[in-house]
Amino acid sequence: MRWHRAGFRCYWRWKSRRRGGRPQIEADLRALIRQMSMENLLWGAPRIHGELLKLGFSVAQSSVARYMVKRRGPPSQGWKTFLRNHAPDIAAIDLFVVPTIGFKLLTAS
Repeated sequence: MRWHRAGFRCYWRWKSRRRGGRPQIEADLRALIRQMSMENLLWGAPRIHGELLKLGFSVAQSSVARYMVKRRGPPSQGWKTFLRNHAPDIAAIDLFVVPTIGFKLLTAS
């Protein structure tokens, strides 16, 4: 039974080996991607990908998105924050509109 288990283990080790694919990104490039995403909060993967291309790094945009820092919370402000920021500029007016026989609108506020 021992030889059978050893053969089975050898078979699955061979079956689950790496078969090539996309080369792994170096650790310093991964650190650079994380640093750029932390320092520039408004930059997304396309912008960081473009900056890396300008610097001479050939990396896919999907790889950049994978190694970026994940942000918690919603990507933009919510309604409560929006209303708090724009409350002085919002005017709520109730208009009373009466269409006339000549299809003109009479408004009274």
